Amino acid sequence: MKTEIMNNLQQISEENLVDIEQAKERGQAIVGFYCLYSPTEIAVAAGAIPLPLCGTRNDPIAAAEETLPRNLCPLIKSSYGFAVSDTCAFFRASDIIIGDTTCDGKKKMFELLSRQKKTHVLQLPQNQNTEMSMSLWDSELERFKEIIQDTSGNTVDEASLRSAIRLMNRERQARKALMDVNKNKPALLKGSQMLEILFKIGFLADKEKGISFMEKVTAEAQKGTLLTDPPRSGEAKRLLLTGVPVGLGSDKIVKIVEQLGADVVAFENCSGYKQAFTVDENKAPMEALAEQYLATPCSVMSPNDGRFELLKEMIRGFQVDGVIDLTWQACHTYNIEAFQVDEIVQKNFGFPTLHLETDYAESDTEQLRVRIEAYLEML
Repeated sequence: MKTEIMNNLQQISEENLVDIEQAKERGQAIVGFYCLYSPTEIAVAAGAIPLPLCGTRNDPIAAAEETLPRNLCPLIKSSYGFAVSDTCAFFRASDIIIGDTTCDGKKKMFELLSRQKKTHVLQLPQNQNTEMSMSLWDSELERFKEIIQDTSGNTVDEASLRSAIRLMNRERQARKALMDVNKNKPALLKGSQMLEILFKIGFLADKEKGISFMEKVTAEAQKGTLLTDPPRSGEAKRLLLTGVPVGLGSDKIVKIVEQLGADVVAFENCSGYKQAFTVDENKAPMEALAEQYLATPCSVMSPNDGRFELLKEMIRGFQVDGVIDLTWQACHTYNIEAFQVDEIVQKNFGFPTLHLETDYAESDTEQLRVRIEAYLEML
């Protein structure tokens, strides 16, 4: 059954490129997104297709370093490298790119990226808890809505927004239900399997196809038909991965953990549980979107108490034995927050975290293996 599921995933991933091409032929706009702060519902409400953009592989970084400094976050360099080398089909298909001011490196990179493709950058507040922050964010989303309307040629009204919110809530609920199968002990899916499924599903233009696939995988996992082979014992160490986003190509930590006989049972980051939210369907749509998206617990916010509360909730819910806090090189906000993460985990759960700082290259794999193995032995 595992082979069938993964083959099905590969098939719908390949079909997705055809779906995108056909959508463009029908005149649908494609909106490329780089960050979880950008409300995809507004694009959906305009009849456009929201797509995440490539940025998790090491291959295009050399092309990026012809322009960008080498000592920059690999996620930024990978994103830019894919664009300038024309090796991301989703970037190529996009009619407009939506950026954000989540960090200084991305903010300046978007200035250069705008030479490749029409780019709009959302101006994020620096905190989530003031009236001024919400006022700024409300105005940013209204401006964003106008730009999406101009790009798509369609009007975004309350009815279309409510419909889009319901659809995207269903998608996020399906993602959460899938991730929650690993609350079981032992885990019902390998972390690498979970990561691959969530990563590839994120690129699907057909949201209903993605929701249906995730619901099918969740049902099969709950039956026990997708258990790891050879199956992990209930004694395998259960780890939570927090910090920067990871995807296919930047998943070496997950692979090392599994090679050492442990499980990454939960992902707190942007590619994981940070997406497990629900937009309030009873409020005015733009108000509900503004409130929920601004609440995203990213380290660019100061303070970022939401991340620490989510971590505590997940450590309990997934019954984890340890926490790996991953930081990409030059990601200063996550690097500094690592102190608070370790402090909070030790105070509330009595075990230390393992903070790892690395990039997308494989050159430090053995050093990372030694550190992770020592951490597992200590647990």
